Amino acid sequence: MKKTGKAGYLFKNVAVFTVGSFVSKLLVFFLVPFYTTVLSEAEYGIADVMQSSLFLLVPLLSVNAGEAALRFGLENTDDRDLILSEGLKKVVLSIIPVALSSLGLSLLFPAERPYFLLFILLYTADSFYEYLLLYCQGLEEVQKMMSGSIACTALVIAANLLFLLYFRLGIYGYLFAEITAFSGAALLMFHLVDGAGRLRRAKANEALSREMTGYGSSMLLYSTASWVNNALDRYFILFLLGSAQNGLYGVAYKIPAILTTLQRIFAMAWQMSAVQEYKGDDRESFFSEMYGAYQTVLIAGCGFIILFLRVIAGLMFRKSFYEAWILVPPLLISVVFGALEGFLGSIALAFKDGKSMGKATGIGALFNIALNYILIMRSGTFGAAAATLVSYFIMFFLAFIFVRRHVRIRIRLLRDAAAYVLLILESAVVIMDIKYYFPINCGIVAILLILYHREEQGIIRRSAELIGERLTNRT
Repeated sequence: MKKTGKAGYLFKNVAVFTVGSFVSKLLVFFLVPFYTTVLSEAEYGIADVMQSSLFLLVPLLSVNAGEAALRFGLENTDDRDLILSEGLKKVVLSIIPVALSSLGLSLLFPAERPYFLLFILLYTADSFYEYLLLYCQGLEEVQKMMSGSIACTALVIAANLLFLLYFRLGIYGYLFAEITAFSGAALLMFHLVDGAGRLRRAKANEALSREMTGYGSSMLLYSTASWVNNALDRYFILFLLGSAQNGLYGVAYKIPAILTTLQRIFAMAWQMSAVQEYKGDDRESFFSEMYGAYQTVLIAGCGFIILFLRVIAGLMFRKSFYEAWILVPPLLISVVFGALEGFLGSIALAFKDGKSMGKATGIGALFNIALNYILIMRSGTFGAAAATLVSYFIMFFLAFIFVRRHVRIRIRLLRDAAAYVLLILESAVVIMDIKYYFPINCGIVAILLILYHREEQGIIRRSAELIGERLTNRT
């Protein structure tokens, strides 16, 4: 495939994911002021921990069935019926330990029994939803995937209005809304991919089934360590500082979610391109160009969000939640490093090298655990944010080294290091409330844009070329 064709495949998928994901995330984004009005800090903290638990348990207990469906679905086009069948079996089996442990805990802690029982339903709905999203992506049916994502958003909005605004059920209404949305979207995607027909047509292939299980198992360290870096700080805060502080920390993540949305749009498309192109002769040139463009967007996006942070926080956070804005800058920068680590991880996983990424994330997770305890005890929730930033940088650094075994990504080391320092400086200026902080940070953002002017020009040029090609093909 020519480089323009490779870029076209990538940017076509980016465009589709942008329409679906951006619309969905934008609508959910506007729910944050609603949540911070109707839920207390403690309620939001409990809901946040339950969501974080899903991020660990779904890939762990299903043995990364969704990731295996994505990876093998792209290459084994004749076995996609079997891939659906094998994956759904793992999802169903994963529900059993969750149900048994939740029921057991509900007997031990009767005051929290409703939460444990609702968690069974939440896990069941989310595990099917997450699996079918990745399965659709493996089919290269991104429109169906986006239909599921948009349906989930529409349902969560409607259900939140019903359960939180009309029935005023508080945290139970929030959880009912999540369960309703995941279930409805999963059923829609199952119908769109003709799930019932595929299950009837599935033919046994023991070799492929073992290979999928082996691939998923090799990713367990990677996915578990990724969860530690993503979510363990919530548990430290919950047990050391209480659910109210965890609620503040959870809502602070909603602003980095703006950048995370952009990152995930590209990451979903990039996963597909990495698998398609990892055997290509000019893969180093293509991967390096895409890395540079991705990094540019992340750094520029991070710089602009920090620049307008207080304005955004004022619009999103209500009541005492506003004080969470001070936690946002380190979390934003951690998103940059996490996204770059994810980019490199997709390359490693295209080569079916989950072990190297497991090492990178595992070492980062160990630092995360140690730093969380030390820094939270000294600096509270800000210490957790700082620990997250350091651990993500370590993950990124190690991933870059490990990926060089397969592909040598070309970078400009001094320029990139200067950019990261400037982002930290911009964060310090706004956190310390230095006089004239806004014009100072405007200058920092301007310097960042100048540092990456070549990549910015390349993004504009490449986008113009692709748009021109699309228009020409239509005529």
